[in-house]
Amino acid sequence: MSKRTINGVSRRNVLRSGAGVLAAGVLSAPMVHAQGTGGTLRCGFWDHWVPVGNDVMRRLCAEWGQRNRVEVQIDFITSVGNQNLLTIAAQAQSRSGHDILSFPTWEPSAHARLLEPVDDVVGRLVAKYGAINPIAEYLAKREGSWRGIPAVSGSQHKPSLGRFDLLKQHAGIDVQAMYPAANQVGPGVDQWTWDNFLVAAEKCAQAQVPFGLPMGSFTDAVDWVGALFRSYGANLVDERGNVTVRNNPAVRTALEYAVRLCRFLPNDVYAWDDASNNRALISGRSALIFNPPSTWAVAKRDAPQVAEKCWTFPMPAGPAGRFTPYLPYFWGIWSFSRQKPAAKGLLEFLSEREQAEAQTTTSSGYDIPPFGTMSDFQIWATEGPPTGVVFNYPLKPHHNAQQNIAFAPAPAEIAVQGYNQAINTKMIARVAQGGETVDQALTWAERELRNFARG
Repeated sequence: MSKRTINGVSRRNVLRSGAGVLAAGVLSAPMVHAQGTGGTLRCGFWDHWVPVGNDVMRRLCAEWGQRNRVEVQIDFITSVGNQNLLTIAAQAQSRSGHDILSFPTWEPSAHARLLEPVDDVVGRLVAKYGAINPIAEYLAKREGSWRGIPAVSGSQHKPSLGRFDLLKQHAGIDVQAMYPAANQVGPGVDQWTWDNFLVAAEKCAQAQVPFGLPMGSFTDAVDWVGALFRSYGANLVDERGNVTVRNNPAVRTALEYAVRLCRFLPNDVYAWDDASNNRALISGRSALIFNPPSTWAVAKRDAPQVAEKCWTFPMPAGPAGRFTPYLPYFWGIWSFSRQKPAAKGLLEFLSEREQAEAQTTTSSGYDIPPFGTMSDFQIWATEGPPTGVVFNYPLKPHHNAQQNIAFAPAPAEIAVQGYNQAINTKMIARVAQGGETVDQALTWAERELRNFARG
């Protein structure tokens, strides 16, 4: 692998403006466990959508390397065109390459047997900062061992990102009052449900600012629909791999709800990609999307009159609770690495609070640490305009919400196929766009998922 940094054109949320600096005190960071005593450590990190996110990784790795007498070489590998996935696959096949790689959501499970267990590092971090969120554990723990460390850089939530002025004007919902930039909830939170969301969607559609909710096969669509289904208790496959589409009444209920909601969405949402909902909000044509704050940050640059009217707040609640789409990255160490102690030392250093806050601050609050105790970084309170726009982007205790990945709690080898094939959104589209009955769509989904389970 060349030492050349691989830079690609981002899909939708590239931020060109400078965004923060290293948190104070990083340069005085203590020595870490399992520090190296020489040699070269080769790292392939994700090429951040926020370009200065790469800068902070360079600086942190250089500081750690100097303190531990290790030369840290870094490549930034873009996810554009799935170059990061191709790199992972090539190195897994050749048993050579980087010592450390950034692994997208499902990859630690796919390559678990080639990844070095990191229970020692995770154990020390948990002792310091408390439990890691259970979705990260679901994705990275295999055969009783952690096969990757939940990364700060690249991990994101996809909560509600709305125009507070349009929601108040057309739907009578004051999201800033419900979810202020403070550790408390306001009036109306108990009414922020999917039932009332449907009413608001209809009103905004009538006002020509419909909610921008994709219903295609890309991740933004699969993620928000996954959270909707989970909030109804509508698991399509259980944790033992049993397909439950037909014998779980909640699946029918969630599907019927989604079909009703589609009546108030733009007609072309079935063809939307991951940039479409961003464009809808930034252009002023939509009152609400589900997305990280990268959309707001682009609006701050390109459409400041839109950005100053945006607010981030949790998704609606359903009968089974409130869930937030969560798409994490992981840092993994290949089992064939010759620098395992040094690799563990660097990753532990990058995961500690001071370094985690440096990464999140530099990305304007985009990066989500895996520890709930790190939901209080100052950047989320101070970023703006409007000040506090991303305060509610990380999960806070008063949100009464949980992270979610679509198709959990199914075994990962089944869940990833359902996710990649977008079974949940295709099921909705077959009814709302294709004219099938609910029973026909359920039968189709059951057949597809049974094929995955048998495979």
